Amino acid sequence: MRLVTNNMGLAMIETINEFTTAFHQMHVDAGAKMVPFAGYDMPVSYPLGVKKEHIHTREKAGLFDVSHMGQVKLIGKNAKKALESLVPVDIIDLTLMKQRYALFTNENGGVLDDLMVTNIGNDSLMLVVNAGCKQADFAHLQNSIGSDCVVKVMEDYALLALQGPQAGGVLAALAPESCEMTFMTAKVLIINGIECLVTRSGYSGEDGFEISVHNNQAQQLAKCLVMHEAVEWIGLGARDSLRLEAGLSLYGHELDTEHTPVESSLVWALSKARRSDGARAGGYPGADVIMDHIENGVAQKIVGLQPEGRAPVRDGVMIVDEQDNNVGKVTSGGFGPTTGKPIVIARISTELSDGTKKLFAIVRDKKIAVEVVKLPFVKQNYYRG
Repeated sequence: MRLVTNNMGLAMIETINEFTTAFHQMHVDAGAKMVPFAGYDMPVSYPLGVKKEHIHTREKAGLFDVSHMGQVKLIGKNAKKALESLVPVDIIDLTLMKQRYALFTNENGGVLDDLMVTNIGNDSLMLVVNAGCKQADFAHLQNSIGSDCVVKVMEDYALLALQGPQAGGVLAALAPESCEMTFMTAKVLIINGIECLVTRSGYSGEDGFEISVHNNQAQQLAKCLVMHEAVEWIGLGARDSLRLEAGLSLYGHELDTEHTPVESSLVWALSKARRSDGARAGGYPGADVIMDHIENGVAQKIVGLQPEGRAPVRDGVMIVDEQDNNVGKVTSGGFGPTTGKPIVIARISTELSDGTKKLFAIVRDKKIAVEVVKLPFVKQNYYRG
């Protein structure tokens, strides 16, 4: 898909053939299993295999090609105020080279996408949005706030994620200034002679960095990173199992247009300044619905579930109570290589989220007992200084 403009001047989405990233040949040369994903030909795994890739990232450092994600700059003196009109998050007070998690909402309070926002200075914000939503997001930004700021899609830039407990040491050897960075901060670094915009963030639950680099220098950068003995290429399969263990939401699973951030257990992401008693309450799509949910509660919420035994419990599986009443549905399910057992994230009735009543997952017409557990399934190891 790509963003085009119709004869009325409105941004629209056009479907085109599959894309490749700047690292495509490197993946093929590394023996990756390539699969279609969000319009791109992407590596789902390498010869190491998903489980070993997952463990390697937890123990050392994994390098992920996440160039399919959307990178877009908002430029102009009104960029902060403009973006704040689309998200229930404090953007105006986001300080220089700091990053914040945000959510695009619709008029019903549902989530259009989740994204990362970085104040990169010079009246500019850098946004990273999900691959499957990016063309819709670009159109949403252009149509909603394109008259208030410049919406510049960074089509010529790739994105790498270096994740794991040894990520800090790997990057410090190449760019010592990275040692000054803490979780959710940004810095322009020269890595092996290449200028990059780097944030200390990621989607694995581990310490790590996301590195934006021009396509022309992307392979050179990746080669110098993967040369380190601690670093291995990691595919999308392990990326998903890592985020599942870390209890991190995935758009289209825990997040969608039908549920508010409150119903997805993301109240923590809704800035106090934008709540009903905040300095800039409301003013974003679906504000009344979302603030009502914050104040009065919701019927369902996202929780972690631990299935009994080793049978996998997959996305879409029904959750029932002892009387076989349907009380929820699995949003993400799989095997946790670190935990050594099946793990599940589900949306269930709020009244059952305290774990005091027995619940079951229906797998192939059989009931598997599941226990409500606190997320995440593994400790998050972000570097906070």
